[in-house]
Amino acid sequence: MLLTTTPTIQGAEIAEYFGIVTGEAILGANIFKDLFAGIRDIVGGRAAAYEKELREARQLALDELAWDAQQQGADAVVGVSLDYEAISFGRGGNALMVTASGTAVRVAW
Repeated sequence: MLLTTTPTIQGAEIAEYFGIVTGEAILGANIFKDLFAGIRDIVGGRAAAYEKELREARQLALDELAWDAQQQGADAVVGVSLDYEAISFGRGGNALMVTASGTAVRVAW
């Protein structure tokens, strides 16, 4: 499954549009509490453990996006966009949601 942020695919023609597809992933509820309580693995101003979690959440969202597109008969997703949103469940329940969206298409090479 080809995923691209561009609206077209160089060297190919979009033969069919299937519509918008999405994928979501949510990081654990204690991420903000842990982050501000003090992180032990900060090196050079970067928090490696949280970067790793964000990469995993982003990949999960993209995998779900690709699965959604495949279920519709698509072989590519164009115009892929990623969004990161902090959400609060009240009384210390916080999470980070990663959302991927794009347009599912069938490509004619």
